[in-house]
Amino acid sequence: MDSDKLYRVKREDLKKLEKLLTVCFAKDPLYCKLIPDEETRKRLMPELFQCDMTEFFETCEIFADSPEINSILVVSDESEPYNLIKYYFTEARAQLETDGYLIKEDPSLRTLHNFIMGKDYLNSRWTDQLHQEERLHIIYLAVDPEKQGHGYGGLLLEEAIAYAHAHRLMISLETHNEKNVALYQHFGFKLFGILERKPFDLKQYCMIREIQ
Repeated sequence: MDSDKLYRVKREDLKKLEKLLTVCFAKDPLYCKLIPDEETRKRLMPELFQCDMTEFFETCEIFADSPEINSILVVSDESEPYNLIKYYFTEARAQLETDGYLIKEDPSLRTLHNFIMGKDYLNSRWTDQLHQEERLHIIYLAVDPEKQGHGYGGLLLEEAIAYAHAHRLMISLETHNEKNVALYQHFGFKLFGILERKPFDLKQYCMIREIQ
C-alpha cells in the first residue's frame, strides 16, 4: 500500500507506536481475557507491542496520520509478492521473543497457557476461508484515546479504502470489540463471521469490504 496523505512510519518511530498501542488496547477485550491480571497486563503489553511493531515493520506497512503519530494503521497487502524465508524467519523470531516475555512477566505460565489456548484470536487464519489473495488486511487501526473524535481513524480508513478501490482489492480485518462493528459497517464493511473459542468468553468479529 502507498499513500500521499499519510505519514510512512520510520524505524525511529517504533517506540511511539509501542506507547500508543499500549494506551489504545489497555482495556481491549482480547488482552483482558488473555492477561486477566491487571498488573501483569501493564508490565507485559508494552513488551508485546514492541515485539509486534518490530515484526510488522519488516513484513507489513505502517502509516500514521502525521509525524506526531496520533493514530496508526498497520496493513498487509496480500496481493504483493514477499520473501517467504524472511517472512517465516521474522515471524518465528517474534514468537520466541513473545514467549520469553510471557514467561518472564508471569512465571506461573498461566499467561503463556492463555496465549496458546487463544492462538486463534491472535492470528488472521480465518481469512483462509475467503480464498482471495487480492486483498488488503488491516492488522491494527488505533487512535490515541485523547485524540478520538477528530477524524484520524476515518482518515486512515479512507486511505486504505481508496488504495483498495484503485487496485481492486478486498479489505479484511478483525476486531474483538463489538462497539467497533458499527464503525466499520459505516465504511462499507460487512460481518463475515464471528469466531468463538473455548475456554474464552470472547468474540472475534471478522469483517470484509468487498472489491468495488
